[in-house]
Amino acid sequence: MDAVTVLAGLMIVVGILGLIIPVLPGLLLCLAGVLLWAWHVGSALSWTIFGCCVAVAAVGWVVQFLVPNKRLKEAGVPGVAKLAGVAGAAIGFFVIPYVGLFVGFPVGVFAAEQVRLRDSGRAWTSTKAAVKAVLTSIGIELAAAVLVSWIWVVGVVLS
Repeated sequence: MDAVTVLAGLMIVVGILGLIIPVLPGLLLCLAGVLLWAWHVGSALSWTIFGCCVAVAAVGWVVQFLVPNKRLKEAGVPGVAKLAGVAGAAIGFFVIPYVGLFVGFPVGVFAAEQVRLRDSGRAWTSTKAAVKAVLTSIGIELAAAVLVSWIWVVGVVLS
């Protein structure tokens, strides 16, 4: 196994880990690893593998946004609450490095929903729905990244 293949594999592993610990654009990094490998190998098979991985990633990205947003609409969580969650996550990331991301999002959603609904119980229900949506989104992207990695492994074995 050559150095470029090992580097591509490391990029894929780091991409998957970046999804588990949301710090890096994981699926994009996985695709970059497959692209590096396909470019290095330069065969029709390697480019076909890359094309399949791009298709899987594209489907993953679309589903990643459609499914959670549908669930949030069904739960009645408005866009303002999602935006407040993102702002809370960004602020939390800098106030409490790394951990603040996970604390700030629900705090932001809860605060926005508390202001909007003036009912802690309903605000907490919206917050739980938003957190589940984010976890679903991460899970979908993680599944796509793992599938990309499997397709790449098949390509490496076949080439």
